[in-house]
This record gives sequence, C-alpha cells and structure tokens, in this order.
Amino acid sequence: MSSPSTPPSADPARPPARGRPPRLDQTRTVEAALVLLDESGLDALTMRRLADAVGVQAGALYRHFATKQDLLTALAERMLAGCSAPPADPDWSGRLTALARRMRTALLAHRDGARVYAGTHSTGANTLGFAETLIGVLSEAGFGPREAARTALTVVHYTVGHTLEEQAALQPGDQGPADPEQLREAVTAAGLPHLTAALPVLTSADFTAQFEFGLGLLVQGLRALHRAGSGPAA
Repeated sequence: MSSPSTPPSADPARPPARGRPPRLDQTRTVEAALVLLDESGLDALTMRRLADAVGVQAGALYRHFATKQDLLTALAERMLAGCSAPPADPDWSGRLTALARRMRTALLAHRDGARVYAGTHSTGANTLGFAETLIGVLSEAGFGPREAARTALTVVHYTVGHTLEEQAALQPGDQGPADPEQLREAVTAAGLPHLTAALPVLTSADFTAQFEFGLGLLVQGLRALHRAGSGPAA
C-alpha cells in the first residue's frame, strides 16, 4: 500500500526525469522554425538556433532533417496547410485564380515564405493535395493531363516568383525596400519617355493589383485556348 506522500504511479527506484533532454518532436520543431523565420528571416534561421529554441543539441535535429534543405521542405509543406480544399466557384477559371490567391496568401503569411518554398519538392499531404486540386480543376475543365500539369506549374511559378519580389521589396534587409524616388530620378535624368509614362505603375507598392493583373493575363490566355478547343499543346 502506498504511503500518503508517494503517488501510486511513482517508482522510487527510477531516476528523476529532471535534467533529461526533451524528446524531439518533428511537428513542434517545424513550428519553432516558423517562429524563428518570422522573427529573424531565412538567413538567420540556422540549425543551431533552431536546436537552442527546442532545447536540444544541434546534432539531434539531423534525425528528422538530414540537411537544412530538408527543414525548408518541411516548412514549405507546413505553409500550404489548408490550401487544398476545392474552391466553391462554379467556373473553372474562378477556382484556378482562388487557388493561386490562396498560395500567395500562405507564402505571405511568413517572412521570406516564398524564398523558403522556392526550390523545395515536398511529397507531403499539403503539397500533394494542393497540386491534386489545382490539376483537377484544369482536368475537369477539359485540359489533358500534360497540359493541365504544365499549366499548374506555370501558375505556381508565377505565384512564387511574384511573391519573392513582393517580399524582397517590403521586408527589411539588404534587398529592400526599394526607393521609388531613386528610380524616378534615374528615369527622368535619362530622358526615357516610355518609362516616364509607366512610372506610376513601376513605383507603385500595390502588389495585389500587380498580382491580379498577371493572374488575369494567364486566365485570359487559358480561356481563349479553352474556347478554341485546342489546348495549350497546340
């Protein structure tokens, strides 16, 4: 019978857990990496800093992430959580643009999100689910598998590329923000009439308008091909 001072589950012969390193959990580690990313940016996200944040030795991280690229792939996968649900828009082009907007929003939600995502090749449920939904929208609209895949890649590349430029311009660091007045002075001094006329757009910080314009061009081209019944391969 246990004494009142000893819990029934306690084992007096077992050494106390105090001082033991915490068990490394992959999900918790990815969440901690996202916090560090948002605080300091991608360049400052090192395996050593992440290990300190989760309270383990740096070498312990390599049981889950053999390289930093593996960590970035896990972060990219986490960023796309919630992006794969089929949009409710009845029109295929509306569903396509909704998915592109979702991806941009997901990448913008984290500092250097587009830089993290670029070049990763996750095979996780979030990434594959998003790709399945995107290609599915195009397939259901009548595009063949090859054309649907190429179109999906085009949409993703446009979204990631635009968001890379957007985050580079808006976030603090060595690359930005850009000085619109410097561009204006250089164009005026060079006497370039076409660039001078375009300056209101070139110096604008309305990145949503820029993104929507480019996305609209993609969709218009796809609609034209769809109406012609030729598909992108033709």
